[in-house]
Amino acid sequence: MFRLKNFIAAICFAYSSQLFATTVNVFAAASLGNVLDALVEAFQNETKDSEIRLSLAGSSVLARQIAAGAPAHLFISANSHWVDYLQTHNHVEVSSRDTLAHNQLVLISAQPGDPMTLDANTDFLALLGQNRLALALVDAVPAGMYAKAALQSLGQWERIQGSLAQADNVRAALKLVALGEAPYGIVYATDAKAEPRVYQRGVFSRESHPRISYTSAEVANKDAESRALANAFHRFLYSDRAKAIFDAYGFQTAD
Repeated sequence: MFRLKNFIAAICFAYSSQLFATTVNVFAAASLGNVLDALVEAFQNETKDSEIRLSLAGSSVLARQIAAGAPAHLFISANSHWVDYLQTHNHVEVSSRDTLAHNQLVLISAQPGDPMTLDANTDFLALLGQNRLALALVDAVPAGMYAKAALQSLGQWERIQGSLAQADNVRAALKLVALGEAPYGIVYATDAKAEPRVYQRGVFSRESHPRISYTSAEVANKDAESRALANAFHRFLYSDRAKAIFDAYGFQTAD
């Protein structure tokens, strides 16, 4: 397991400004956008001569880009499946792989309303009327896959699958609700927290879907300089300072 000791992080920071003058490309799940902006800023304050560039999209899209040769140095997926995919094809450093953080799955709406208990008695079709439920692609994007699993667990999938508005990633699904193009959506709790135009209406129980876990891994076969900086940033993501930032944005850091 790729775990960070606090003293290792301190050593990395002490020498980072002298060691690095390069760019590292981080390919990460779209739902991590806000927190990664804050994490990159915190890291670069200590590494003045380095640059961390973020490429945010659905984990499936990013994994396929990496497999096709995209210049990524670090990959953070919203589930382990797409890291498994890259590992099978020898695109990641297996020893660097670890669980970074966790999230929750929630139902959001474009209009305020009372909190809801989401269970087998929830009538999603009645909520939607003639409208559609916004979520990420259910067969590829982790947020959509979690949503499908939750709806299946509640016995709702067969009834609701014909009333979906599937988006390329979870942030795109969030936007559909924020703009009023869909009355309800299923996204991560951190997405709902980051968007003031939507309202969290209910939380899907953890038992209704696989645990939402972000998996990180360094991409294989990169030059030594970029690999060193990618490793330093990766280590930073597991530091106490980074955990505090994750907590502030509503994520739960890994056990």
